[in-house]
Parts: sequence; structure tokens; C-alpha cells
Amino acid sequence: MTAVTDQDHTEHPDRRGDTSRDENRPERDDRGHAPPGEGGRGAAGPSGGNDRDAAGGPPDGNRTDPAADPARRTGTDASPWDDGLIARRAAEDAGAERFAGAESRNLGPQAVPPLAYDVPLRSRLEALRELVGLSRTRLDNRTLAEAGRVLQEAAARRRLSGQHTVVAIAGATGSGKSQLFNALAGVAISETGVRRPTTAAPIACSWSDGAASLIERLGIPPRLRRRPLQATVDADERLRGLVLVDLPDHDSAAVQHREQVDRVLALVDAVIWVVDPEKYADAMLHERYLRPMAAHAEVMFVVLNQIDRLPGEAAEQVLDDLRRLLDEDGIALGEYGEPGTTVLALSALTGDGVGELREALSRFVAERGAPARRISADVDIAAARLWPVYATRRRAGLSEEAREEFSARLADAVGATAAGEAAERAWLRNANRACGTPWLRLWRWCQDRREPTTGRQSLRGQPDEEVTARQRVEQAVRTVADRASDGLPAPWAQAVREAAVRGSQGLPEALDELAVRAGLPPGRPPRPGWWPVAVLAQASMTILQFVGGLWLLGQIIGVVSPNLGVPVLLMAIGIVGGPLIEWSCRMAARGPARRYGQEAERRLREAASGCGRARVLDPVAAELLRYREVREQYGRVVGVGGGARVGGG
Repeated sequence: MTAVTDQDHTEHPDRRGDTSRDENRPERDDRGHAPPGEGGRGAAGPSGGNDRDAAGGPPDGNRTDPAADPARRTGTDASPWDDGLIARRAAEDAGAERFAGAESRNLGPQAVPPLAYDVPLRSRLEALRELVGLSRTRLDNRTLAEAGRVLQEAAARRRLSGQHTVVAIAGATGSGKSQLFNALAGVAISETGVRRPTTAAPIACSWSDGAASLIERLGIPPRLRRRPLQATVDADERLRGLVLVDLPDHDSAAVQHREQVDRVLALVDAVIWVVDPEKYADAMLHERYLRPMAAHAEVMFVVLNQIDRLPGEAAEQVLDDLRRLLDEDGIALGEYGEPGTTVLALSALTGDGVGELREALSRFVAERGAPARRISADVDIAAARLWPVYATRRRAGLSEEAREEFSARLADAVGATAAGEAAERAWLRNANRACGTPWLRLWRWCQDRREPTTGRQSLRGQPDEEVTARQRVEQAVRTVADRASDGLPAPWAQAVREAAVRGSQGLPEALDELAVRAGLPPGRPPRPGWWPVAVLAQASMTILQFVGGLWLLGQIIGVVSPNLGVPVLLMAIGIVGGPLIEWSCRMAARGPARRYGQEAERRLREAASGCGRARVLDPVAAELLRYREVREQYGRVVGVGGGARVGGG
């Protein structure tokens, strides 16, 4: 029994009644219309040598055109399977009473509702989309390729039918997957035989209308689309919505066959892995397919075929060993009511166990949950691959201690301590000049006249040295970048370090300008309130010295009556009082001078800290904030479905 190409009338209503086009199309042998067990050679399954091949090749030249023989199309040997156009012709010729026991189908255009994801899955997909968007400038396209593919496929699948479940049958060479495909469809759709590889291209079989877009998404042309033989209306109802795809051998010697398998497996909703007693432990199957697809356990079936070749209890032993291998692959087994992979043993040749698989498939398809579970598993796999670039094992970030240390390093590099000490010395120097004796001030003036004027002292002793020690600045930047990136995944740690390096460009020059502007304020330092009193007292001591000196001079020249006691006393008071006042002022000036120096140091430290914060710390903090945002999105991606731990930070 063969099947014809599926022209999905839900999506191609214009093909109804187009008899002129189909009369010129080569049709299948009428012997293919005999149901199994009624003498039709086409019902022989794999041994039916006269059947048309799976690719829909031209019929044998000795065959007659069924379109030219209505008796053949409408005779009692016609099968009650619906292949679209031919089924309608049979209904028109035989009359409605012929199909009174079958459910009438609406052959006109039908609205197929699209797939609807549940709220948790929509939230995860939205979080993954935000994650990819926030990470494009930090991660390369190769890292985000899998996540982008999952988003693209999820969006594409959501626009298609939610009433159909696409299940692929995959297996190795000689495992009997095409034989199982024909057994499930009830008709020899896919070619079987000893020649390898037998299946050269994917073949799709749909149990109901409305699946054309899903099949087109798989890249299967119309000539390789089939409709199954429906033994009863009940069987059709139990599998309504199933789209079964027979794949080429995954271990085929032809590279294009393996490429087709990988391409279709990435698009289907579920997969049935068919293994045989000889290759069920094949390393290629487990390492290349089953182990990487462990997250898809809920949408996988693993079928041990050809159990008719195993004697006695050997089938159970092989099945137990297969379960052990699947458990080692990390695949959860759906036993005792737990969600996971269904493992069955059957013989597609004898039909033993095929009914159990059909029942499992009917329940699986009736749930309508396979597409969402497949997408959810794809999200899990994409999130697992992104784990190294988002998750941390410890808390990461820029601590307050690291910030303060960076500011202290910049302050030391700009010479804040030295600037404060210089300001303190300048304050004391001005105090000594204002409160010192005239004779000391005159001596200092003479000293200044002898030496060239150097102006205000620089913050560095060597005139050829810059105000800012560049090496200290670079070391400070490297230290804070290393501390901020410590514990981050490699891409984000690199982004933090790059942000710090970009910010450090021009930082030494900016600190130099700050040192000039904020180091020593212009003009004279501020004076305390007692300063005028000290100046007046020092002037009084100087006046006493002059009065005593003039008095003695007048006595010497005879202008004033001799009296040495008073002028000498006045001169002694002036001579002793001047230095005493100067020493007292110096002692009293230490406190204000120290506070003035501390204020100058604080001002320079704040300026250096602000410059470093604006140029280095803020860009680094922005990168850390971006990382926290993407980590939160990543937590939504893995936490909703899998509850994975993202890590500290």
C-alpha cells in the first residue's frame, strides 16, 4: 500500500477540483489500493517491489493510470485513507453512503490557531532576548549565536500551528526506522531494503490538515509529503495533529544526509530514536546526539527495534542496558510517572510493541505541549552554554575599600601630602615675616636679593620632574581594574579593564592641572585674628628700641641730660621683647598653619579623587552595572525553568 503526495488543502484551497492538472500526473499502481492482508502486493511493506519509491518517482511503464479506470478508484478494494484529492474523487464516485461510518472532513480553508507559549516560557524568552541585546557590545557573535538561534526558532514556531506536533524518526543505518515509520503510518511510505543508505531525504507524513507550513519549515518538498493509511476513524482521531518525519541515517556515509539530519533535528518538536540490538551502544549516537540532547528528555522516545531477533530474555537485558547508557548520558527516564524519555522495545517487522508506541504517541500528541517543552529545553541548553560568560562563583564588584585605596594612590601620586606640608610651611613663613623683628626681616631681604628669585616652591624637589608621578597613576589604575574585575567572567573582566584603561588616558595631565590649581591657593594665606595685635606689639618693641637708642645718642652729644637707666631699659625691652614676640607668634601659628596645610591636602585629595572617579571609577562602575543587569536577565532565563544558581556579585 503506498501513499500519495500530501497537498494540504487547508493552505492550498485552489487545488480543489483541479482535475485537468492531476489527470496528466503519473499516478500509482492500483495494486497499491489493496489494504494489507487482502492480496494486494502493495501491502507487503518493504518487500513490495512494484511500489513507487519514497521520492515519488514515475510509475512503471506497464502500469495503468488509475484516473482512466474509475472502477479501480471506486472499487471495493479502495482503502478508507484520506490523501486529499483522490479521496474526494472516490467520495464523489462512490457516493456519500460509502463513507457513512467515517467522519466527514471539512476540505475548505480552516484557520489553524498558532502556538501559544505559557507565561513562564514567555518570560524566559523575553529575558533571553534582553540578555542578548545587552550583551552584543560585550560578547562576540559566536558566543551569542546559539541564543539568537533559539530566539529565532521560538518566534518562527510560535507563528505556526499549535495543533500539530512534529516528530522525527532518527536512527543509524539498518536500525529499521523507515520500517517503523511505515508501521506507524500503516502504509509503505518510506522505502526500506538492504541497500544503504535507503532513506536519502526526509519524508513527512501528516495525520491531519493544516501542517503544510510546519513541513515547509523543515524544507521538505511537496513530492515528499504523504498521508497515512487510517485503518479506523478511531486511529485517525488518536493521532490527529501528528506530523511524522522519517530522517536519513545519522551515520550515513553521505555527508549531505548527516547535514539534513542535524538540520531537521534542530526544528522538530520531538524525536524518536530507533536503535537496534547491535548499535544501541554506538559511541557516535550517544556522544553526538543523545548526550547533548539530554535536556530534551521530555520530548524524546528511545525505541529498541528488532527485538524479534533476540531470543528469550535477551530483549529485556538489552533494554536494561540501554536504560543504563541513557542514564549515564544524563537523560531522565520517564518511569513511574516521572517526566522524561520514554524507552520501549518493539519489532516493526512483526508489529510487536508498535501498538504501545502508538498509544504513547497518541497521548504525547494529545497533550499539545511538545513544542513548548522543546523550546524550553533549547533555552536551557543555550543558557547552559552561556554560563561561563555570565555566572560567577563568588561576589564580584568594586568595594568601597578599593575605591578609597584608588583615591589614596592618586593623592599620593599628585603629592597631596607634600602639598599640605608646603602649605603649612608657607603659612609659617608668612607668619614669621609679619611678626618677626625688623632686623631679621632686613637680613632675609638681603638674602633674597643675593639669590635669584625662584618663585613659589614646586611640589617636587627636582625641576625636571612632573607634578604627577605617571608610574604611580598607572599602577593605581591597574590595581583598581584588577580588583573590580576579580571574579567576573572573562568577557566582562576584559570589558572592565578596557574601561579603566580608556579612562586613564589623559589622567596624569589632568592631575597635573589640579595640582597647580588646588595645591596652593593664590595670594597670601589667611591670617588669624590675633595677627594685628602681634604686628602692633612687634612694632612697639621696635619703637622702644629706637626711642632708647635716640635717648642714648642725645646723652652722648649732650642734648639730653645724662641718665643711662631709662634708655637702656627701653632698648633692652625692645631687643628682648621683639624675639620673644616672634617666638610666641611662631608657637601660636603652629595650630593654624597645621590646619591650613591639612585643608590644602584635603582639597587636593578631593580634587584628585574626583578626577579619578570621573575618568576611571565611573566607567568601571558602569560596566559592573551592565554586568549586574545582564546577570539578572540570565537569572530569569535559568531560574524560571531550571532554578540554576547564577552566582554572587
